[in-house]
Amino acid sequence: MAVPMDEPPAAVSAALTETNIKVTSSFRGARIVLYGAVFNPDTRPADVVVLVRGPEQPIRIARKTRVAGLWVNSRPVVFEGAPGFYRAASTRPLRDIATFGVLRRLGAGVDHLPINAPEEERIETRYGVRDVVVSRLGADYGQWRQAVMRLKEKSRLYAEDDRGVQFVDRGLFRAEIDLPTAAPIGEYRADIILFEDGRPVASRSRTLTVQKAGVERALYVFARERPWLYGLASVAIALLAGWAASVVFRRT
Repeated sequence: MAVPMDEPPAAVSAALTETNIKVTSSFRGARIVLYGAVFNPDTRPADVVVLVRGPEQPIRIARKTRVAGLWVNSRPVVFEGAPGFYRAASTRPLRDIATFGVLRRLGAGVDHLPINAPEEERIETRYGVRDVVVSRLGADYGQWRQAVMRLKEKSRLYAEDDRGVQFVDRGLFRAEIDLPTAAPIGEYRADIILFEDGRPVASRSRTLTVQKAGVERALYVFARERPWLYGLASVAIALLAGWAASVVFRRT
């Protein structure tokens, strides 16, 4: 009597065409191609979601308010934990792939990114049972968060593409990742997630580095490692340039 063998679990594999992007003064953005394969022993249809996150950057945002007939900036709100770059690409719309709770847990989609404004939050004990986090922004929190997303999307730093992953052959897929000129410097992470029946069943992660090169890199490293010296040098260069300009105009 033959004993049925357990079928191997579904799996996904992927690779990036480039893993190191050099940024110089002539950098006009880059396009990275991700290729992958799905190993699925079942005949059930599978979905692939690719999430690319750049290094985290605090986001400082203020609102224009009218005071005594004048428009002034309100006290700024600082959001933390947000990636400086974010792309979500999928074989079809995310809402058709998984439930709200699954997408929120995975941070899949711009609406599900876990960002917060810690300076605007406090912890309170209510009913003597447990501590809860209360936002000082109150009902306006959603509007502040939407403003952050709009600014990021306008700068092409956040985007979703519900047809960004294409199967080119049985089990083989392809996705393109466009990096704008404003893409932040640092390490990026690409998460490739395989879904079946709305459940994530396999995943892989790949890394990508965006770094300055040439003279730009030397100045970048100098500014980070010796900020005070860099500031003094910048002031000295500015003073020298101003003095040279005044001499030229005096003679003309």
